[in-house]
Amino acid sequence: MKKHLLLFIVFTLFLGCSDSSFNNKNPYIPNYTFTIDINMNLPAYSNLQYPSNAIYYAGVGAKGIYIFNTGSGYNAFDAACPNQIISSCSTMTLKGINVVCPCDSNEYNLFTGQGGSQYPLKQYRVEVNGNVLRVYN
Repeated sequence: MKKHLLLFIVFTLFLGCSDSSFNNKNPYIPNYTFTIDINMNLPAYSNLQYPSNAIYYAGVGAKGIYIFNTGSGYNAFDAACPNQIISSCSTMTLKGINVVCPCDSNEYNLFTGQGGSQYPLKQYRVEVNGNVLRVYN
């Protein structure tokens, strides 16, 4: 009986552990592979040193990316509207701590990536090394 109990506990622990997989699937935004390093000592990126500030970085992802200082870390999201086919109106604009999709006027929070539609913002990984941020997919 003790062996069965021990086996049950070990089996439960294996099922309870989550892998560190990163779900980044969105049918409207293709997956692009990229890695960028952002030096926050440079004037263009110095706002990222302060909580609740965001910057737009063009040329990566589908329509560029927004990088946001949450106060406890950094988030990076694709600037393409997550619930629209990529088009001329699908580049989101910054509005405080939110981004707005001009196609449908939906707002998405840069703290969570959530909005009022089916898909949240497409998120990318961020690593911090001193004053350098590495954003990648």
